[in-house]
Amino acid sequence: MSQSTDEDFPLERVPQSARYTWFNVAVQRFGQLSDLTQFLLGASLGAGLSFWGAFWAFTLGSVILEVVCVFVGIAGMREGLSTSVLARWTGFGRYGSTLIGLVIAVSLFGWFGVQTAVFARGLHSLAGGPPMWAWSLLTGLGVTLLVLKGFKAMGWTAFVTVPAFLGLAGWAMSVQVSKHSLGDLVASPPFGEHMSIATGATIVAGSYIVGAVTTPDMTRFNRSTGDVVKQTLVGISLGEYVLGLAGVLLAYAVKTSDVIAIITASSGVAGVIILISATVKINNWNLYSAALGLMNAVESLTGVRLNRVAVTVGIGVLGSLLAAAGILDRFQDFLTLLGVLTPPVAGIMVAEYFVARRWRPVLDASRARGELPATEPGWVPATLVLWAAAATVGWLSDHLQWPGVPALNSLLLAALGYVAAARLGLVNGTRELPVDQPAHPAAALEASAPPDPSAPPDPSAPSDPSAPPEPPGPAGPSAPPGPSAPAAG
Repeated sequence: MSQSTDEDFPLERVPQSARYTWFNVAVQRFGQLSDLTQFLLGASLGAGLSFWGAFWAFTLGSVILEVVCVFVGIAGMREGLSTSVLARWTGFGRYGSTLIGLVIAVSLFGWFGVQTAVFARGLHSLAGGPPMWAWSLLTGLGVTLLVLKGFKAMGWTAFVTVPAFLGLAGWAMSVQVSKHSLGDLVASPPFGEHMSIATGATIVAGSYIVGAVTTPDMTRFNRSTGDVVKQTLVGISLGEYVLGLAGVLLAYAVKTSDVIAIITASSGVAGVIILISATVKINNWNLYSAALGLMNAVESLTGVRLNRVAVTVGIGVLGSLLAAAGILDRFQDFLTLLGVLTPPVAGIMVAEYFVARRWRPVLDASRARGELPATEPGWVPATLVLWAAAATVGWLSDHLQWPGVPALNSLLLAALGYVAAARLGLVNGTRELPVDQPAHPAAALEASAPPDPSAPPDPSAPSDPSAPPEPPGPAGPSAPPGPSAPAAG
């Protein structure tokens, strides 16, 4: 058994007493989508699409993101587990979840580099002085120090930076609308290389798909299904539509996709200061989830539970070096790759947890005790085949211009393929492996304590009135009998 418990519960269930109100978590959700990346995304779409083309690209991409966030978020809230740990019992097994942990870590490691590079570029444009690589190292290490403080400190950061950024967006729009007719801006033609709406939607999905897949890292701190749904709809709708389309219009006005140039032209030095400081709240989540993914990967492979602080520092330093090496120059290619590689993970997790339910009984039983299940499958071969096939189809859809949105194609193929494989009895682990439990899991101590009448009800309990009924689905030919699992409520 592990002898230590991190206050952020990276490898165990989050107890109900450590969870937050929906608004506290929702501000962080919106904070992930209210930063310069949305302006950068909107400006990139404005360069290649008309305003209404960009609108439909944002719509299609946002629908994909909201569906993924709601369903994987509900699973994370109920189980109180991070994405890479939850994946062990949602179709991937120990070693498949290791791959997910590595994909998440590498993806968010890349995002950390992208955000750090923009942060550094903004400071360099304001202050000059040291070269770009030095600014990249300085800003990356600064964010790393913040993340060491954990979830609570990141919440306070979001409460400060989100209102400031929204004020900046309104200011920039008012300045440009006063100089141009809004009708003229909406009717503006794209000023760069043309792209299709499907490609634009994949870029939109790719801009946050890793954040969507890692939604359980955040929603494990939620208290109810309703909280997950509210924060998802508010956060993604406002973040994608309001800020993304504002970025499109600003790009039309200034005729460039350079975000720093756009904000400088609209809001001056003060605007750039607010903009670059707003990168902190999204970059701290990049680093936080990357650390959780890597910790799960190492623990799954070696049985060693790494210290979160040490992992965070290591990833922060390497990400800062990546920013110094110029990852921002490959931003669009990076998003397109993420847009087809990661959606199948969410499709499989949702299909297993809500429909196939091969491992739901062991999750339900262990959740009542506040522990992890006693065993976990090693490999689930069918899942790995489906993941690879769905990602390949998504990639080909983008490069060969097949019908549909590539990110959605890969997600649906993975989800439907998994359900079909479960019906055929193909979803089975190679063998069950013992799970290392923390010595004193906080959720287990809470579950064994006398009930507190003043405590909020457990939202994962079958009587939860806010939880939507689950779609009926087969338990799988090799699943334990269905009645052993509590009814979803």
